[in-house]
Amino acid sequence: MTESGRRNLSHVDAGGSIRMVDVGGKPLSRRRARARAEVRMRSETARRLRELPKGDALVTAQIAGIMAAKQTSTLIPLCHPLPLTAV
Repeated sequence: MTESGRRNLSHVDAGGSIRMVDVGGKPLSRRRARARAEVRMRSETARRLRELPKGDALVTAQIAGIMAAKQTSTLIPLCHPLPLTAV
C-alpha cells in the first residue's frame, strides 16, 4: 500500500500497522444500508426447497441473513458494534 493510501485509512497507523480506532467520542449518526440479491433456479428446485422435511429452506436463509446482520461486528475484523433498529 502506498503512503498516500495509508493516510486515508484511519485503521492503519503511520508504520502500516492495523489498529482499532476509538469511535467513542463520535456523535450518533443515522446510517442506512440496503442489500439486494437475485437467485435463479428452476421452479422445481424452488418447490423442493420450500417442501423440505425440516421446513422452508428459503425462510431459513432469510433468518440467517438477519442473524448475520446482527453479528456484523463479530464477523468483520475491526468493525465496531452498531445497534440495529430494523433488518
